Amino acid sequence: MKIFLTAINAKYIHSNLAVYSLRAYAKDYQDQIVIGEYTINNRVDYILEQIYKAKPDVLCFSCYIWNMDYVEELITEYHKLCPEVPIWVGGPEVSYEVETFLAEHPQVTGVMIGEGERTFQQLCKYYVNQTGSLEEIRGIAFRDQDSGKTVFTPAQEPMNMSDIPFCYDHIENFENRIIYYESSRGCPFNCSYCLSSIDKKLRFRDIELVKKELAFFIEKKVPQVKFVDRTFNCRHDHAMEIWRFVKEHDNGITNFHFEISADLLNEEELALIHDMRPGLIQLEIGVQSTNEITIREIHRTMKLELLKDIVRKIQGGENIHEHLDLIAGLPYEDYATFAKSFDEIYALKPNQLQLGFLKVLKGSYMYEHAAEYETVYHAKTPYEVMKTKWLSFDDVLKIKQVEEMLEVYYNSGQFEITMKVMEPLFDSAFAMFQELGVFYEEKGYFGMSHSRIRRAEILLEFMREQKSEDAVLQMLEESLTFDLYYRENCKSRPFWAPSPAEFKEQTRYYCKNGVKSHVEPFHYRFPEKSKKALNEIPTRLKQPVYMLFDYEKRDPLDHQAHVTEVAAASMTEGAENVGKAKLC
Repeated sequence: MKIFLTAINAKYIHSNLAVYSLRAYAKDYQDQIVIGEYTINNRVDYILEQIYKAKPDVLCFSCYIWNMDYVEELITEYHKLCPEVPIWVGGPEVSYEVETFLAEHPQVTGVMIGEGERTFQQLCKYYVNQTGSLEEIRGIAFRDQDSGKTVFTPAQEPMNMSDIPFCYDHIENFENRIIYYESSRGCPFNCSYCLSSIDKKLRFRDIELVKKELAFFIEKKVPQVKFVDRTFNCRHDHAMEIWRFVKEHDNGITNFHFEISADLLNEEELALIHDMRPGLIQLEIGVQSTNEITIREIHRTMKLELLKDIVRKIQGGENIHEHLDLIAGLPYEDYATFAKSFDEIYALKPNQLQLGFLKVLKGSYMYEHAAEYETVYHAKTPYEVMKTKWLSFDDVLKIKQVEEMLEVYYNSGQFEITMKVMEPLFDSAFAMFQELGVFYEEKGYFGMSHSRIRRAEILLEFMREQKSEDAVLQMLEESLTFDLYYRENCKSRPFWAPSPAEFKEQTRYYCKNGVKSHVEPFHYRFPEKSKKALNEIPTRLKQPVYMLFDYEKRDPLDHQAHVTEVAAASMTEGAENVGKAKLC
């Protein structure tokens, strides 16, 4: 007997915690369970071929919005080849409107609804031992063979988190991939766009068990462990125990990612995370909107001014990489109020500002009230909003331009200095990204693959069309040069940069380790990293300053080169004039 668990991930670096958790819980049948992991970048024909060659006796699919189209096609085509093989599906994408799903997919034997560990174990027992009946298995729906009607069995009781076995014993199978880890399930909040709000029974894994498992990741020097807990810090003592443990056992390599509610952080927690190694943890903070009416309507619990204050305090430690999230398409938020939300959160200067679009998920409050909100969304996954009562499709398309420009020029971290220099030249940050997006559209630059240096050239082209003064353009040329070398020692030099022959003596003196460092002259002193925004535009210097980019010393949060200002004096004057370093 072979039971084949199929996972189709969004990227290779991702892993599917669900299928490994299912197999671990069904430990009595592990010899009969095989996991097949693929990505949406694999051709459907390739995945179909691999499943067929595996010769499963039972085929199972883990279903999410990012892979559902693949799953549906694979179900249809595989059933043509092997109609005798039972096909089971589970996951959030099939746990709602089950009867409709089974009617539309007659090839599917049944659906595992909700938490799957115990249900999958019972299915394995049913198929391996060939005893009992499907009616005895809780948490499933299947088609009655005689009547053709859908049979629903009683729901499973919520899992005791400590009863779920650790599923990463063979950590060597996850090399170069993100490890997903779960220390709690459920969420205390009622956010209307999120399925986690449905599970109100908040449960935690035994803290000593969690520590033991985290110690394993630390010992194995796993690069990143991403907690999937929906609001990690909703219980103070649980969060503190875990944060203390990772701090005390820090191996200097492993990074831990947490999704938190910033306005729940207290002073004790802030003091602890401020004392951590830079890069040890990173925090994802959902804001979604700053519009008070919207926040109330989506049932989100958030004190905005407190959240802003906490984010600033987090940043004050200069050791935490933080992401802030916004969602476009929420009720009562039009183009203007979304732009205001964007500018308020952008002003906090997070390491990343993630701009997403509302997904109208089956089973969510937003799905149930779609007609009331006049929400029009894609019929197929990921069910992304196209327009609402407050936001036209034209507005959505404009915000999508902002999203792409934000990703390219801000979230990438590749134009950090130039963004700070450009922002004061526009009415707002949102306006800057919007105008840049319109420029990309007019020039036909969307949908094309651009190198980093080409992105810089486009930015200069855009600013020239903005009729910027020559002095501003000169400053932007230098800031772009700074940004290009900030990230790496460029293989090709930007056309506007001075010839290296002009400062060959400085290069020869300072860059003794070859391509691992670079020296460059600038006529502006650009803002230090600790400064989130510019109060005034830098003034042009009469004599250039020389900046040394050291690629062997990188910032642990954004991996930019370590930069110091070095002496421009004659190299024959000796070391006493050298190394009067200033952090940039």
